Amino acid sequence: MEASDKKTAWRPSWWRGRTAVIGVPYFWLLLFFLAPFLIVANYSVSEMGAIRAEDIASVSDGAIKLVMKYTNYQRLWPTQDTLYLYAYWASIKYAFVTTFFCLLIGYPFAYFMARARQSLQPTLLMLVMLPFWTSFLLRVYAWKGLLDDGGWVASVITATHFDHVLARLGVIEVPGQLMHTTFSLIIGMTYTYLPFMILPLYANLSKMDLRLLEAASDLGATPWVAFWRITVPLSKAGIIAGSMLVFIPCVGEYVTPDLLGGPSTLMIGRVIWDENFNNNDPPMAAAVAVVLVLLIVVPLAYFNKYQAEAQEARK
Repeated sequence: MEASDKKTAWRPSWWRGRTAVIGVPYFWLLLFFLAPFLIVANYSVSEMGAIRAEDIASVSDGAIKLVMKYTNYQRLWPTQDTLYLYAYWASIKYAFVTTFFCLLIGYPFAYFMARARQSLQPTLLMLVMLPFWTSFLLRVYAWKGLLDDGGWVASVITATHFDHVLARLGVIEVPGQLMHTTFSLIIGMTYTYLPFMILPLYANLSKMDLRLLEAASDLGATPWVAFWRITVPLSKAGIIAGSMLVFIPCVGEYVTPDLLGGPSTLMIGRVIWDENFNNNDPPMAAAVAVVLVLLIVVPLAYFNKYQAEAQEARK
């Protein structure tokens, strides 16, 4: 037996090949996602003590006592308090609108990057990634200065009377007041998460076989028809990936709504902060967070299952 065969023989079966490759990311997910989630879930069913949340399990007289408080989840029901339902709905609504505008702006930009000269693409890619070189908080504060009274963006909008259009649409309360409104919130979130939409779309569009467009042109298809019938369907994976990368963090966003939003733009991130720090009720904040995670993960898992079944059916 050769030395390499002897070295392989002592290894357990789980260490070899595919199992080890798959096991590493699963271990990462268990350590950095499932474990923190279980800790938060434990807090959500705990009783709040004088200083911190009490343990749900205790040992007394040789017996293990398990006490799980479900009233925190009961309070989330609309019949108890509509605040949480409104915050959940607002978070999903603003995340969906932000995702839509990121896709509307990001798709043409990613398409232009993918069709640009090879020598120009690295420069365009660097420009997309350039905002990541600056602090996220500083970029949000910059928009406060741009949209506040005297800011040049606010000056342009008011000079063109576009603020009256925004007021009619209901995204600002009165003409001239752009800060702490739905408009400022959507602008800030769209700017913040736009690179997360552009990068997956660019990666997908840059790999597309351009011979398909040539074949469509030879068969008489116009550029617009070829775009909708070939380019968009083939970029479906990039659209889904970019939308997920934007929508999921937007739902739990806290900094941008707090700095750019107003009372009418209450999102679930602010509710969690208020419950944990202002109301000193970590179990309630944990319950709100657990429901938020389930609202995102359950539909996402169902969608991934549907995608996998669709791919199996096509094979």
